Amino acid sequence: MHVVTLSATYGTSGHEIGPAVAERLGVPFVDRAIAGAVAEELGCSLEEALAYDDRAESGLGWLLSGAMRLPTVTFGGVDMYVPGTLPHAPEEFVRRTERVLRETARAQGGVFLGRAGAIVLAELPGALHVRLDAPLERRVREAARLRGTTEREARKVIDDNDRARSAYVRHFYRADPADPRHYHLLIDSTAIPVAACVDMIVTAAEALA
Repeated sequence: MHVVTLSATYGTSGHEIGPAVAERLGVPFVDRAIAGAVAEELGCSLEEALAYDDRAESGLGWLLSGAMRLPTVTFGGVDMYVPGTLPHAPEEFVRRTERVLRETARAQGGVFLGRAGAIVLAELPGALHVRLDAPLERRVREAARLRGTTEREARKVIDDNDRARSAYVRHFYRADPADPRHYHLLIDSTAIPVAACVDMIVTAAEALA
């Protein structure tokens, strides 16, 4: 049984590499299912659960980073939120997300995208932690190609995503998601072909497990 956590900055093909690695290793690709499981626990809709999720483009990370604001609340910095402005305390959602990650990893393994997986599962024996990142200019070109937009528009999307996902990890874990100490592998997936990235991750996961 294999466990791989994947931290992927925008424009580095995380949603392409993750499922391919999972298929090769014979484990599930676990992304949106996490929010679904947490929604079931909280007794709310998936859309409501995604309001707390670090992968959603309207989630809690965006709120913490200031990229999204509640109509009646002004946030002065990335580490601020106002208790009571969301139907559930953010800490409650994060605790439940962590539990789903740990229970799923131990029960069936999987490739887990985002949600500070490398930190949450840092002590899990045999888990491989991977960071996909690349120089900004190459990520901009890749994002523009995939979205069919201008590079200027793609840069704005990347800047917002970077700030939101970093804000989530910094706020709840007091950690920098770009810190290489969290990972076994750091891969520039804009320079190395996706198939080769998949091969490297699979080889490393099999060796570590």
